[in-house]
Amino acid sequence: MSDLEGVSALPSESNRAKKRWYQPTFSPEHGVLLVLLGAVLTGASLAQAWTSDTSWACLAAFLALQAEHPLVVQIKQRRRWRPRYLFWAGLYGLLTSAITLWLCVRHPVLLWIGGGGIVALAVDIWAVLQHKQKAIANEIVMFSALCLSTLFVYGATADTITVQAIGLWILNSLFFSGAVFSVKLRKVKTSSLKAAFVYHAGAIALVVLLYQLGWLSLFTALASAIALLKLAIITQWQHWYRSCRFEYIARFETYFALSYTVLVALTLLPPKLPHG
Repeated sequence: MSDLEGVSALPSESNRAKKRWYQPTFSPEHGVLLVLLGAVLTGASLAQAWTSDTSWACLAAFLALQAEHPLVVQIKQRRRWRPRYLFWAGLYGLLTSAITLWLCVRHPVLLWIGGGGIVALAVDIWAVLQHKQKAIANEIVMFSALCLSTLFVYGATADTITVQAIGLWILNSLFFSGAVFSVKLRKVKTSSLKAAFVYHAGAIALVVLLYQLGWLSLFTALASAIALLKLAIITQWQHWYRSCRFEYIARFETYFALSYTVLVALTLLPPKLPHG
C-alpha cells in the first residue's frame, strides 16, 4: 500500500510458493498498522469512551486492512491464481463485512463511512491494475481511507458524526500522508524536497482553517507541529535520511507517528475515561 515498509519485508516468490493455502497471510507493511493504530486511538479518544462496539469497530478496521493485502497480491499475479490469497482475502473480507453491517444496523451513521471505504478499495484496485499503486496521489487516498477508521470508531462509540470528528479525520489524514513525501526522498526520481514543502504548507493552511471553523481545538491543531519538526530534521540531515539503512528510517517514522498519536489523544481525552 505504501513506501513505509521496506522491500525486504516482502516475502520472496519462493517463500510464497511454499506456504499452504490455509496458512494465514498478513500485511507486511508495518507502517500502515501504525496509521491504523493512530486513527482508531484518536477516534476513541474523541468519543471519550470505550464500549464493546468500539472494540468491534477496531476489529473490523484491522480485518479490512488485512483483506487488502492478499487481494492486491492476487491482482498483481494477473492470470496466476493463488488459492491462499483468494481464500484469505475472501475470509478477511467476509468477516469485516459482517461486522461492519452489524455495526451499521446499530449505528446507521456508519453506512456512508463504510461506503467511503469501498470506494477507496476500488481506487486502490484500479491503481494496481494501472501499475500506479505507488503514485503519490493514490498513496494519499489510501492513507486517508485508513484514517476513516477515526470516524468509524467514533461513530460506533458515540452513535453520531460531528464536525469535530471530521476535523480529526482530516488532521490524521494530513499528518500520516506527509510520510509519503518524506520516504520518497530516498528514491532518485522523487528525491526533491519541494513537493514536501508544498504539501506541508498546504496542510498548515488547512489545519488553521479547521481551527478557525471550530472543527479542531487549539491544542489538537498544535499537535500537527510534530510533522513540521520531522520535516525540519529531515531537511537538516538530508544525507543521513537518504542514505542510511531503511530500518533506521522505519524507527524514525515510528517515533514521530507514536508521538503524534499520543499528543492528539491527550488533547482529546477527559481527565477520567467513563466506562461503556
